[in-house]
Amino acid sequence: FALSKFSLNRVLIADFDVHHGNGTQDAFYADPRVLYCSTHQYPFYPGTGWMDETGTGEGEGTTVNFPMAADWGDEEYLRAFNEVLVPAAQRFRPQLILVSAGFDAHWADQLAMMRVSVKGFAQMVMILKELAAELCQGRLVFTLEGGYNLQVVASSIKAVFDVLLGNSEIDDPLGKASMARKPEGFDEHIEAIKRIHHLEGY
Repeated sequence: FALSKFSLNRVLIADFDVHHGNGTQDAFYADPRVLYCSTHQYPFYPGTGWMDETGTGEGEGTTVNFPMAADWGDEEYLRAFNEVLVPAAQRFRPQLILVSAGFDAHWADQLAMMRVSVKGFAQMVMILKELAAELCQGRLVFTLEGGYNLQVVASSIKAVFDVLLGNSEIDDPLGKASMARKPEGFDEHIEAIKRIHHLEGY
């Protein structure tokens, strides 16, 4: 709709719902005008979204999948955003950023097994807000996706609005996940994705 209605040539879709957006990916898999970037638990339903799914034809390279292992959390998500999504977006230079904002990667959401906090979501939103200001005159649109813990969803939506409104204090009544855990295999994982998309050095 945005491509035709507003005569845009480049749209970024950032998707941090815990499920891979297979429908979104399929809709734009061969379309060079849309850069689709997804962070999602893998393996997990719907079973798609491995890092080698990068687009086809003229759309080759415009699908960026960042599959996340169970138990990865704020640190890993923020590195994925800063080291993969941000440079990919800066290279693509979107005229509009759309966000599929699912909050089911939160540690208290029992459907999945990720360890993101409300403040982690807020930090991701801040990255996207800054990207929009840098690349597309602040054009940034959020759509609500998954989330099965009502307190998580409510707190996360409030955090999104706080970031967008410039409020510096983010209320996180749930805090971080209680289990201390050292990430395993993440460095090799992110470097493989950066190689696939020629983002080495970021």
